[in-house]
Amino acid sequence: MSSTTRNLILILGDQLDEFATVLHRFDPTQDKIWMAEVMEESSHVTSSKQRTAFFLSAMRHFAALLKNKAWSVIYTELNDPQNTGSLARELEKAIQTYQPQALKMTAPGDYRVLQNLRSVAKQKQLPLVIEDDTHFFTTVREFSQHAKDRKQLRLEYFYRELRQKTGILMEGKKPVGGKWNFDSENRSSFGKNGPGFIPAPCQFAIDTTTQEVINLVNEKLALHPGTL
Repeated sequence: MSSTTRNLILILGDQLDEFATVLHRFDPTQDKIWMAEVMEESSHVTSSKQRTAFFLSAMRHFAALLKNKAWSVIYTELNDPQNTGSLARELEKAIQTYQPQALKMTAPGDYRVLQNLRSVAKQKQLPLVIEDDTHFFTTVREFSQHAKDRKQLRLEYFYRELRQKTGILMEGKKPVGGKWNFDSENRSSFGKNGPGFIPAPCQFAIDTTTQEVINLVNEKLALHPGTL
């Protein structure tokens, strides 16, 4: 198969937001969405079966939502016989097939992933446009500016700087409650009576998609013990 695509929009499993900035100018007649489930990302960090199943189920439900909008979605499932097992190699395959003029994505939260995808873009001589993740109050650039010329980095100081800048949890120039944090109190035990009232957890019925993912994760764990 060979076709020309204006933008290939890369969406990672922790970026499932149909209102993300990177999708604001999406044109279904010219652009395509790219998503991939790969063993590399499922096993890079040790994770429980429950978390892995939830993660993959969320990806599949999001892809279905986009397809319902008549958007073109290129999606590779974990159990696809042609799955190469890595994001970089799956992206290379998609580029070869759909020949995009450019790649776009929301800034990844994992630097390793960013470097891998940047490497593919450079190898294929394609521009990679990275949009800020608007789920955060800040950007990597702001942290870099904060960290510049500091001999020691402590998240607490950056946290305070952001609160002063945004006014969040602030009363004028002072923190709400008169303290910047309550870490010491939060480390204390609940005591003999426990934490008190705890609301019932939010639960959802397992649909067909989620059940398929649960079965898949159990199968993969049996074949590759210790990887998921």
